[in-house]
Amino acid sequence: MKKFKWILILVNLIILVGLFTNSIIKKEAILSNGKLILLELAPVDPRSLMQGDYMQLRYKISEESMLDSISKRGFIVVAADEKGIAQKIRIQPKKTPINTNEYLIEYIAGNMDMNIGAEAFFFEEGQGEKFEKATYGGLMIDDQGNSILMGLYDENLNRIE
Repeated sequence: MKKFKWILILVNLIILVGLFTNSIIKKEAILSNGKLILLELAPVDPRSLMQGDYMQLRYKISEESMLDSISKRGFIVVAADEKGIAQKIRIQPKKTPINTNEYLIEYIAGNMDMNIGAEAFFFEEGQGEKFEKATYGGLMIDDQGNSILMGLYDENLNRIE
């Protein structure tokens, strides 16, 4: 029985490491092959006593007045202008249809909001004033609707560092 316990622990550990590695590989693929788009922000309170300094992010494209009429999971279709600033075109439950120069961002709708996955930006303590000037969130997106928050940008489209 003792031997079986250690085999079970080892198998679970291998599965956990495999899943973790797979997640890292997917995120690295988004970073290397994705498209950077800028989404206009509507920032919320930038402080948390438990987590340190961070900015809770809310995006203009995820403000949906008809949350009851959309599916709980789906895709926001956006189109980016020549500067990379994205505007919402429509919301759809599946990855298709998608037109040329349109991009998908996966969402999950809650009772009162729509989450696109990059809802908080953590920064070094004492740097809050610098990030309060953020106008855009820079997301790297892939063709499947997955996104990674790359950073915050000011009104002149300069990355805040």
